[in-house]
This record gives sequence, structure tokens and C-alpha cells, in this order.
Amino acid sequence: MPDGPVMAKIPKLLKPPVGEVYHSIENPRGELGYYVVSDGSAKPYRIHVRRPSFINLQVLNETCQGLLIADVVAVLATIDSLMGEVDC
Repeated sequence: MPDGPVMAKIPKLLKPPVGEVYHSIENPRGELGYYVVSDGSAKPYRIHVRRPSFINLQVLNETCQGLLIADVVAVLATIDSLMGEVDC
């Protein structure tokens, strides 16, 4: 390995260019997405996080049609959602 610095020097304050971007990564419970809108300043103009547990919970209404209330608990456990992540 050649001599020299091993880490790049990155400024403490980053200013992203004007525009918008959506990036997603794979999460154990589904797709975790970030949508960021920048106006060119050091702080984002808008940011939204798309959490997979909230999206996965949307099927609960159709899945539980005709079931007893006691069965809903089992269906909810099968979906494996984090309730702290659902509260957007």
C-alpha cells in the first residue's frame, strides 16, 4: 500500500446542489426510502423517510376481512411491523 493519508478530508458542512433525490436501501422489513429536496443551502428544504413497517401495515384491512378480532393479533404478528416505526 502506498504512503499517504488513508482517509479523505471531508468538510464538516456539506451543501448539496439544488434539486431532489430519492434513494432506497433494502431493510429487513422491506424498502427504506429517503426523499430529499435541496434549495442549495446547508439544510434540506424537505425530507421524507418512507418506512417499510408503515407500508406493510396497509394490508391489514384486506387481510383481516371476515376474521375474528382474536385472529387479528396473529395476523399483526405475522406482518412483523415495528409500531415505533409506524408512527410517522
